[in-house]
Amino acid sequence: MAQPPAPSRPMRTLLVMLIFTIGMAVWAAWPGTPNTPRLGLDLQGGTQVILTPSSVEEGQQITDEQLTQTVEIIRQRVNGIGVAEAEISIQGAGDSAAIIVAAPGVSQERLVELVGRTALLDFRPVYSIASPVPVGDDTSASADISVGDDTSAITLGNEIIQAPENTPEFAAEVAALNCLLPENIAGGTPDNPTEWLGTCADDGSSKYTLQPAFIRGTNVTEASAVLPQQGVGGWVVSLSFDSEGADALSRASQELSALPDCSLGGPNPCNAFAIVLDGVVVSSPRFNEPILGGQAQIEGNFNAEGAQDLANVLNYGALPVTLEVAEITSVSPTLGSDQLRGGIIAGLIGLVIITIYLLGYYRALGIVAVLSLFLAGGITYAAFVALGNTIGFTLTLAGIAGAIVAIGITADSFIVYFERIRDEIRSGRSLRQAAESGWVRARRTIIAADFVTLLAAIVLYVVSVGNVRGFAFALGLTTLVDVLIAFMFTRPLVTVFARSSWMQRGGWLTGLDPSRFGDKEVDLAPTKARTPVAAAVREDS
Repeated sequence: MAQPPAPSRPMRTLLVMLIFTIGMAVWAAWPGTPNTPRLGLDLQGGTQVILTPSSVEEGQQITDEQLTQTVEIIRQRVNGIGVAEAEISIQGAGDSAAIIVAAPGVSQERLVELVGRTALLDFRPVYSIASPVPVGDDTSASADISVGDDTSAITLGNEIIQAPENTPEFAAEVAALNCLLPENIAGGTPDNPTEWLGTCADDGSSKYTLQPAFIRGTNVTEASAVLPQQGVGGWVVSLSFDSEGADALSRASQELSALPDCSLGGPNPCNAFAIVLDGVVVSSPRFNEPILGGQAQIEGNFNAEGAQDLANVLNYGALPVTLEVAEITSVSPTLGSDQLRGGIIAGLIGLVIITIYLLGYYRALGIVAVLSLFLAGGITYAAFVALGNTIGFTLTLAGIAGAIVAIGITADSFIVYFERIRDEIRSGRSLRQAAESGWVRARRTIIAADFVTLLAAIVLYVVSVGNVRGFAFALGLTTLVDVLIAFMFTRPLVTVFARSSWMQRGGWLTGLDPSRFGDKEVDLAPTKARTPVAAAVREDS
């Protein structure tokens, strides 16, 4: 005959659960971070940009594969800055296609900057650096030109000048280039790395004449935004190169570092080189010594946001097409707010109905279930807040639906456990023994049910995109919370209740009164002379 499981130590488990709950609350309410979940586009609104693609090579048709690749790169870039649940879609096909990007909580300027950059990176020796004004022009009016608030003026293209050789005609065109015009410093125009280049600094401060590139951006294997190791200066973008890029960097740095330093008044050519991104110069550092090992840094007065954006663009690659902004609009959250209100009301109604059922049917044990539900809700909310602050998790209507579905899953766990306790009491066990042996039987059912739900959530998350992934993530997270609550709170709290003399008397309020067991005589209180029950603890099949 099987004996009941060894008595557990419920107070120790409840203490661990208390510490965990406090830790989650502190994590969610950490000073300097938002203490509410990040909301998706359907709940808080955001920015929508309509982009029209064109082929990088003139006369070439845009293929469906290029459009699909563009959408995936844009999605990675947007998600890379912590914006989840972005909606990216394609309307039309070929040259008449349009790409629609909608993201929550992102300004118009930043979204355009992020999704439209081609990420074509070149490292070029500097031939000369000149004033940004055109030679012989009166630039008093040009200096006042700005994009302003008219979003139709936002462009992803700039004027760059290229030639196979440094001819007088090329030099004259570079001299006439006006780097005070916003469109000439916006970036977004691919350059030919095998030709000479005349272009501007991205802040409009200088005009550059650059020699053919010695390294392409395709040689970059990894890019990350970091602070200098010495802690001095602003953010930089750290780059790692493949073997081909590392060799080219080593050769170029040895040649350029041996030249005079232009900053000290040396003649051209000098030891400076330019880092050209999307046709404009983002930085022009100098080689003071050879760089070996394939590691380099881009310095360009970056803040944390700008450095991270650049690193994301370089990591996820260049767009196979060039993009022009056709329309920029703000998405209103009005409809989402109404739906959110309706969803919350529906969830509260469901929670109230379940609470009434649990309290009416299980009575004292129902109190344990209700406390477990509220604790699960609090931990889930804290997890939404903490994950939003750390990995950019965004809560949408679909995610709220996933959390509401989990209420029923959590309630099922209580019902399975409580009914197992009643079965054990009918078999002749005391309440204390039934709480222990009933858990042995119930936990397999609980784990199996939650595993199936979690597996479904994982599969759904992997094979889907957009709001469906939000639903799957919320469902999976709340399922894990259900397992945690069942093992670390519901089970030990039931054990505490089962050891109380009030519960062992089996009154009406306990939910274990004789009427619950029909004609079966039960004895809830343990006795020293109690003989082992005839029924063994059966394993669930």
